[in-house]
Amino acid sequence: MPKNSILGRHRLNPCLLFVFVLLHFRGECDGQNSGPYSSFTVSSFSYSKTQLKPYEWRYIRVDLPPWFSSMSLALESDVDLNPRTIKSVPGSSLPMICLRGGGPPLPDAYNGSLTDLANGSFGDIQGLQNAELCYPMQKNISVTLTNEQISPGVWYWGLFNGIGATRTQSKMINRGSSYSFSGNISVEGCQSPTFWGRYCNQTIDLLSCVETKNMSDAKSDNQTAENVVSCRNSKGDSCHGYDETKIYSLDVVGIAEQLTILATNLRTNDTSSGNASGIILTCYARHGAIPLASLHDYSSNITEEPLIINSPKVGRWYITIHFVNLSSEMEGASDMNRKICYSLNWQVLQCPEEKAGEFCTWERYVLQTVLRRNPSAPFESYYLPIRGRVSSDSADFPLEPLLSNSTHDRKLDYSWTYFLLDIPYGASGGNLHIRLKSDVRINYEIYAKHGGLPSLHSWDYFYANKTSSSNGSTFFNLYVLADDMISFYILYVRGGTWSFGLRQLKRGDGASKNQTTMSVSLERCPRRCSSHGKCQSVVDASGLSLYSYCACDRNHGGFDCGVEIVSHQGHIWQSISLIASNAAAVLPAYWSLHKKAFAEWVLFTCSGISSGIYHACDVGTWCPLSFHVLQFMDFWLSFMAVVSTFIYLADIGEVSKRTIHTVVAIVTALMAETGPTRSRNIVIVLAIGGLGLFIGWLIEFSMKYWSLSLSAEFYLNILDRWQGIKVWLRNLVKMIIKRFRWGFLLLAVLALAMAAVSWTLESNASYWVWHSVWHVSIYTSSFLFLCSKANRVNGENERPSDGNYELTGQDSSARAE
Repeated sequence: MPKNSILGRHRLNPCLLFVFVLLHFRGECDGQNSGPYSSFTVSSFSYSKTQLKPYEWRYIRVDLPPWFSSMSLALESDVDLNPRTIKSVPGSSLPMICLRGGGPPLPDAYNGSLTDLANGSFGDIQGLQNAELCYPMQKNISVTLTNEQISPGVWYWGLFNGIGATRTQSKMINRGSSYSFSGNISVEGCQSPTFWGRYCNQTIDLLSCVETKNMSDAKSDNQTAENVVSCRNSKGDSCHGYDETKIYSLDVVGIAEQLTILATNLRTNDTSSGNASGIILTCYARHGAIPLASLHDYSSNITEEPLIINSPKVGRWYITIHFVNLSSEMEGASDMNRKICYSLNWQVLQCPEEKAGEFCTWERYVLQTVLRRNPSAPFESYYLPIRGRVSSDSADFPLEPLLSNSTHDRKLDYSWTYFLLDIPYGASGGNLHIRLKSDVRINYEIYAKHGGLPSLHSWDYFYANKTSSSNGSTFFNLYVLADDMISFYILYVRGGTWSFGLRQLKRGDGASKNQTTMSVSLERCPRRCSSHGKCQSVVDASGLSLYSYCACDRNHGGFDCGVEIVSHQGHIWQSISLIASNAAAVLPAYWSLHKKAFAEWVLFTCSGISSGIYHACDVGTWCPLSFHVLQFMDFWLSFMAVVSTFIYLADIGEVSKRTIHTVVAIVTALMAETGPTRSRNIVIVLAIGGLGLFIGWLIEFSMKYWSLSLSAEFYLNILDRWQGIKVWLRNLVKMIIKRFRWGFLLLAVLALAMAAVSWTLESNASYWVWHSVWHVSIYTSSFLFLCSKANRVNGENERPSDGNYELTGQDSSARAE
């Protein structure tokens, strides 16, 4: 099974619980579900039962080839949520499942309500371009997404057991509800690239180019520097009937400025009347998936004007032509058999390698990757322009020498400069950092787009000014915003080609004298985890993707450790409380020393000291040893101190006591090593202590007070022997009553109960309060238990006078007579 363990308080609408069903997309073409299927299984992965503890998560990567037809997900879990219970579950502990294309989902980065995030549907592919869909986890989930809903490429499923800032916070305890899941993900594909749809029963015409003369009105007189490729369908004209659709596909190979689609030579198949008036050819275009009337990127009536797509994305475009005959609709069904024929032409406008823009007048630079020499995390790099005198020793490069100057005699108050770079597909778990720094006020707007050139009307992320940016987007995070500096991150950036357009406003003569530097870098964790955590990186099971995340300290959380969960003043109070509460260990340590119980004195003293040092390290004050060693010592000595308190109540010899202590030390050491923070440990420790006390009493009473003879006379005089047993038991009860100070014993039990309650009430938010109460109550309980043992009375160790002795004396006298 592929595994990848990389290690909110929001409410969701209950109706979203039922969104994950078998999805059937509406608006499909006629006859889609009929006909023979021509699909096959491309890949299938089974995930065995996997447990997600509180605040853990898993990422599942699915690669969809260009010929895929559907992706199916079937999950089974032990999550028990319903519309009633979900309202009472906080987002920090709510099981979630998320989907995102191009990079891992990151619901913690979402700035709005999770309800808004989940209000979409998988049919709304436009909502997944730069966002994600998240829903509550359910007991059974079955989802099928077709190639009409999602595009080929890399998709990520994310399963989360709790989201929000506390997900990445380092925790002393990690208690809460866990859930397990298992499932299967399969990908179906079409056997031929000319078929499409969920069942691969739709035909697609692959457009191949036959160069023609430029289309009319396709370029202006100022476009002489452009490389214009005009094409028509090599298969000739196309014909189809009323209310029918025709699907085509074409590939945009490189960065292009414009894609134009036009239908020419319109005519009908009716030779008697070839008039094509009243004909509407609606063209729908969509990148990566088949366009429909209800879901497309661009549309136009190409019988009147061409469909123009500015800055089209690189890759495969799908075009659907829908024929509507308005004349037939008005005249009736007499012309329903008429077909429309047309010639489909298209034009791709590309600029020279170093130019870009509508008139190919703006500068375009390709940025090359430079690996960092001493990265703080693996595979960190930065980008520098290939052309231009730029030093590779620094990630910053001067911006003014690279800016566009040519305006072709046009009176414009702005200019564009474009930068292109490639993000490796295996680095989609990284973050792209863009920074501009100047010695004057920055007068740039930044636009970013994946797979094509950005513009004012087409972009994925942008920053224009302090009040206009993509800061509300899930994966865009603006960190530094000042007059002389702009710094933002694109989180979990998608792999592929990215283009950045710098739009400079009101460029004057003195602008070239300004000193502005730009840096573009790929970092594993944003802002180096804000200096409040460590960047962790994990390679997925396929070895193709590297995921990175921040493991924050005790006081911070969030995807970048930038959320202060515990304030500085609160941190001080928590530190004092957790450390100073261990002073309660002085009470049992003093009493043990007073009673010359040196073994107990060592245990209580070392337990209090190790617990204080451990919590000092836990809150970030002082760590003389590693955290793991200090944690082990704290829990182990605490367990030993509790158990030794019970053993102390038994009046046995040192040999027996050392034997019991040795066995208990081994058992508690295993507990402290394998699972020290488990809530059931307190029950196990108390059970071990009670068992040790019981064994101690058995040893004590067998050696001191057991005087029933096992001679043959016992069986001959059973009635007299039973009377002796009752007398012995009566004396035993009197001895136990005299053994304890019952007032101290009652208070000790109450203190122990308080310790158990505080242990069970501990949570991530209230841990410092209840754990401090635990320190005080458990040490106080030990002190009261020690005080409850009464002083040994004279003659207590002697054999008590019981019926056995009297019966033996009587029997001897009778024989003497």
